[in-house]
Amino acid sequence: MRKTRANWSAEPWNDSELLECAMVVPENPDTATFTFRAPSGSWFDYQPGQFVTLDLPVPGGNVQRTYTISSSPSRPLSISVTVKAQAGSIGTRWMLDHLRPGMKIKAYGPNGIFSFHKHPAKKYLFISAGSGITPMMSMTTWAWDSGEMPDIVFVHAAKRPSEIIFRERLEQFANRVPGLQLRFTVEEADEFRVWPGYRGRLSQIMLGLMAPDYLEREVFCCGPEPFMQAVRDMLNSLGFNMDHYHQESFGLAVATEAEAPALEDVMPSDSAEAQITFATSGITTPCAQTDTVLAVAKRSGLNIPSGCTFGLCGTCKVKKTEGEVHMVHNGGISDDDIEAGYILACCSHPMGKIAVEV
Repeated sequence: MRKTRANWSAEPWNDSELLECAMVVPENPDTATFTFRAPSGSWFDYQPGQFVTLDLPVPGGNVQRTYTISSSPSRPLSISVTVKAQAGSIGTRWMLDHLRPGMKIKAYGPNGIFSFHKHPAKKYLFISAGSGITPMMSMTTWAWDSGEMPDIVFVHAAKRPSEIIFRERLEQFANRVPGLQLRFTVEEADEFRVWPGYRGRLSQIMLGLMAPDYLEREVFCCGPEPFMQAVRDMLNSLGFNMDHYHQESFGLAVATEAEAPALEDVMPSDSAEAQITFATSGITTPCAQTDTVLAVAKRSGLNIPSGCTFGLCGTCKVKKTEGEVHMVHNGGISDDDIEAGYILACCSHPMGKIAVEV
């Protein structure tokens, strides 16, 4: 018999007690929110943004999978995780296909250091992609429930509008609280549906339009590693103080500060020497890593056609044949072109010796 309000336990849940699935809510294709309760009536105590590890009885033997809690501790009678099955998913696929209300599973936690409770600030910038939205939803719900006017710019990237998890709930929050500003960008629009928001990969220009005061905000980022790397590159190149940047990873759930990997991003240095060989012209020129390929070409008397000079128009695309560059662009080059060895000269910095077809 389920406990009533009058005899709920006064104790918080601990992971010695199995969790009972209470509700399954479809969100998007291959995405659902699973809500759990403690059969004893215990309540849940955690920090918004933390995670739990679920022990899932898949065929062939149990597997443990870590999921960020998408609910908020301000609503302590249940706990929710929102999961999205990727290609090759085992545990998440089992949950979507088999986990139903009334079933009980073992869970461990909560754990994790990714929470704005650990980094209080007046203004926040949440940046997420795909199912990386889940810890941001937990923190935003907490801010809503706190009764205080938040100052949050919520930036989220998705493949298409129909795949923005929690979109309607977030819009409902934002409709009532002007301090929550939603900024969505998608790769492509849904057929026969108008999309008035941003379109394309998140870029420096887009970030400046979405949150003009980003330098003043505490930044929390979650998504696939290439996405988070791109965000770090953008912020580094824009002069952001990375002491105010915090990230969670899909692949590595960090339980303590000691386990957190160091973010050793490679950035151009004005004291480091580099060299560019313009192979077609037969000119080799020494330079600094902070010089762009376009600037060095002009100093060498060479003409690379250019337009915007900040990685948007793509006019200065050239083929790199040797070496590595650090390039932070604004959408002026495709991933296929980058894979084929092309760079944008206006925003590419030589990281040592390189050669280009100019």
